[in-house]
Amino acid sequence: MKKVYDFTALSNKGKEVNFADYKGKVLLIVNTASKCGFTPQYDGLEALYQKYKDQGLVVIGFPCDQFGHQEPGTDEQIEEFCRLNHGVTFPLMSKIEVNGENAHPIYNWLKSQAGFAGFNPEHNLTKILDEMFSKADPDYASKPDIKWNFTKFLISREGDVVCRFEPTTEPQDMEKSIEKELAK
Repeated sequence: MKKVYDFTALSNKGKEVNFADYKGKVLLIVNTASKCGFTPQYDGLEALYQKYKDQGLVVIGFPCDQFGHQEPGTDEQIEEFCRLNHGVTFPLMSKIEVNGENAHPIYNWLKSQAGFAGFNPEHNLTKILDEMFSKADPDYASKPDIKWNFTKFLISREGDVVCRFEPTTEPQDMEKSIEKELAK
């Protein structure tokens, strides 16, 4: 049975990151974009990272340009945007694809471990997203593909996917789940 520790990815500086280096940490892996309606979630993700990093939380951003061309920049431009506009200090990886034949292996694994969790019915964008996806594929909710930017995966200290949070789940709404994993 694979674990997150079986994967590597390039950092936004072009260095290979071995996820085995995160053994014993709780990870929050997120596909990100700088020009998205959900981009303000960078602030909440950074707040979670600052609050819990000393307890073992690592937030890891994977920029992705597959949704509405909302991450057109280079790795350097993305990092600068995140740092200047949202104070991001958590690790950012090199831009990847999360769906399709060129999807990064870590995302193929993440999707195989936790399928689509459903949009938050109370979020103001849920109706719009549901209509948009239903038109393209009436069966979209049964497929594990990443639906949009800022889909989040919580990984246990043992390297297993605990749960998946869709873009309509705000970072602060994940706090109890994160605390539960950190307490283990």
